Amino acid sequence: MSAPLAPLRIGGVPYGLGAPLLADFDGDPDVALVRTTPSELVTRLRNGELDAALVSSIEGARRGGYAALLDVGIACVGPVRSVRAFRRRAVARVRSVGLTNESESSAALLRILLARSGDASPDCRFERVPSTRAPDELPHDMVLLIGDDGLRADAGAREAIDLGDRWLLATGLPFVFALWLIAPGAALERVARRLARAAAHARAIPRRADEARVHYELGDAERHGLEFFWSEAGALGLCEGDIRPRFVAATACDDDVARARPAR
Repeated sequence: MSAPLAPLRIGGVPYGLGAPLLADFDGDPDVALVRTTPSELVTRLRNGELDAALVSSIEGARRGGYAALLDVGIACVGPVRSVRAFRRRAVARVRSVGLTNESESSAALLRILLARSGDASPDCRFERVPSTRAPDELPHDMVLLIGDDGLRADAGAREAIDLGDRWLLATGLPFVFALWLIAPGAALERVARRLARAAAHARAIPRRADEARVHYELGDAERHGLEFFWSEAGALGLCEGDIRPRFVAATACDDDVARARPAR
């Protein structure tokens, strides 16, 4: 008799638009689910402590050896509302930007948009700040907020800039905020099939109106947008220009979908 398989070690953030992609893991004895901050997820994935994690898409071009689920992620086409930069109206060029630790992809996206528009001064400082819903209280010319804080922040006297909207206007492409990255050495087929089953479950969960602006399917347009994002980030030194994950297709089989627990 073969020994039972160890639970899959899967990670994700405990909040935000990625929550539906994790919902199917709750109560599954074959999954050891880790919910923690994006930066901690990346550390654990790199250290081999997780088999897979739903992480900022920029990580796929920062460390070699990953596999990425081909058709599942978190993406938007146009305004997303929960990823916004709050800019002081009186400044001609941005000299300082406050960035929280919630998403490396959003931070890289903002840097790219500022570089493309020439809207930042050459010596612009990018500094880490605690998340807030009152960006006007911070001394920076621009403050990036995501998730519930980005959605519900009081702009005060500042201009609120939706990064999904600005990316679409600048490129005509969708933006991919997060990917399922699978660690080197993980049981690739087993992990990919389980993630795909969770994605099928997530698509059946009703979402609030403010959540409906994102989608979990990655098609050709999303992958084109992702590659363009990585190329732009690489040109700015925000990731490696020649590193890409190996994309693997994984569509949940009919039996897997049938066994998926109903949406809660």
